[in-house]
Amino acid sequence: MAYVPGVALLAALAVGCSAGSDGSASDADSKPGGPTVTTAPPGKYRTLPAPCRAVPGSTLKDLLPGVAELPQQQQEKAFRGSPTVTYDTDRKVGCSWKSDAPDSTRNLSIDFERVVSYDPAVSDDDRARTLYAKKETAADLSGVTTPPGPPEKPAGSAAGEEMGTGKPDGGEGPAGPSPSASGSTPGTASGTPGAPGGGSEDLRSRVLDGLGDAAFLDDLLTRAGSTAQHRTVSVVFRTSNVIVTVRYGEQPALVTKVPDSKELQEKAQALARKLAEVISE
Repeated sequence: MAYVPGVALLAALAVGCSAGSDGSASDADSKPGGPTVTTAPPGKYRTLPAPCRAVPGSTLKDLLPGVAELPQQQQEKAFRGSPTVTYDTDRKVGCSWKSDAPDSTRNLSIDFERVVSYDPAVSDDDRARTLYAKKETAADLSGVTTPPGPPEKPAGSAAGEEMGTGKPDGGEGPAGPSPSASGSTPGTASGTPGAPGGGSEDLRSRVLDGLGDAAFLDDLLTRAGSTAQHRTVSVVFRTSNVIVTVRYGEQPALVTKVPDSKELQEKAQALARKLAEVISE
């Protein structure tokens, strides 16, 4: 009777040793102390606002002169805007508007892009930061371009004062100082600092402060043949993993008239700041 419990005890010890051996193998497979993969955090924003409803009606009336003179039904259609055709509205949306007034045509468009990184080691914010940097580099903010146009008139002439100089309005091109395309007088407005080395406002394409996490403005004046000059001001900014682009342009009816750079820049920036608030809501 004493022999049987001894056999049972040996069997139990054998089972225990076997289990311990298996546990050691499992622990070895888990490779404790090895490198661990950390997944980057997702972006702050998971959705995008409805673009055609993102701009207040009062702002649209100011940006699209001439629409208010149309019949009520046409006004509503013009202010409604045209959605940008996209195939993934969860990632990219946009809207555009246009107004035709007797003295000029205005164009406005906005685009929202929500950046998502599919690399677990790269966050959405870092991916958005990289894409934004490419846009800023492509804008060539340090470049100076002069759009094609008629020969420059003698300094001091009325025609000479209206000559556009492309991006560096009020700035200095490769051949030296040039008149401001916006026709603005020397000095500052609303406390805006003047351009370096002069008293006029700095209306060149440039990096902007106080808008999102990063922002820049690109002012481009173009002319195609003998047609009127067209100016487009683009404001691009990034806030977390969303990149927003505002484009506001004007083409005067008269060939001799140059679109006002100062006005377009101020209105485009003001709209961009409104959109930054809309995204944060």
